[in-house]
Amino acid sequence: MSRIALSLAPLLLLTGFATAQTSPTTQAPAPAATSPGAAQPAHGTTGHKERGHEGLQTAKVSLAQALDTAESKGPGRAIEADFESGNGKPYFEIKVLGSDGKLTDHHVDAMTGQVTKSDNHPIESYFIRLKPSDVQNAPTSLKQAVATAEQKAGGKAAEAEVEREASSVQYKITVMTGSQSQEIRVGADGKIMPTK
Repeated sequence: MSRIALSLAPLLLLTGFATAQTSPTTQAPAPAATSPGAAQPAHGTTGHKERGHEGLQTAKVSLAQALDTAESKGPGRAIEADFESGNGKPYFEIKVLGSDGKLTDHHVDAMTGQVTKSDNHPIESYFIRLKPSDVQNAPTSLKQAVATAEQKAGGKAAEAEVEREASSVQYKITVMTGSQSQEIRVGADGKIMPTK
């Protein structure tokens, strides 16, 4: 064997080994693209969101009722709501923003409708753009937006939040229909917004 062949042999061996280490043996199929606002598949395929909403269909209290309960605990309007089913006790976590800027977090039992916990929090950083007057002056409340979204999707709302958009607010609501979720946006005027 020539000297060149002998000196290249280790290099070729290492290059082949490196290629084998970096070459994928199989590739997982790419997830299918879905349009915004389209119903999403059940847990197991999309994961956390649907698993977090297990038990919503058997809850005796609706998100709208939980919003009423939380808002009745003091002055202010709800700006965010989430259904939680941790520890086998389903509840709604409702954040109410007072006209004074105080943020109160209420846990409302999804079976009894009773407030089980209330905490005052400093306004969180992601609410900086959302001012109490934005929420107070909006012609549509989060509860009304939830009712609109539930009617449109024919399901139960699991999450809802207020977002500031330009000089107004809009609402983002996740509605569960069976094991499928759908995100619906409602404008400050109470009308369904077109999907992007």
